[in-house]
Amino acid sequence: MNIQKVVAELKNETKRLDRAIAASEQLDYEKSSTSPTVRKPSAPAGKQTGRRLTAAGRKRLSESMKKRWAERRKKA
Repeated sequence: MNIQKVVAELKNETKRLDRAIAASEQLDYEKSSTSPTVRKPSAPAGKQTGRRLTAAGRKRLSESMKKRWAERRKKA
């Protein structure tokens, strides 16, 4: 049996196992970060977080959705 071939196969197996371990660690990390015991501090009262639509953005969105639904009604 060719030693170099065996070594190459072992290296490939090691890489495959490293990827599997990394994936399982990532799953464990995601699971623990969404558990109810680990919580992010809430925003102070009265302060809004996240993105909000501006009035102009809401209007553009409304117009595009109206246009989309009008096109769907034409096709039907």
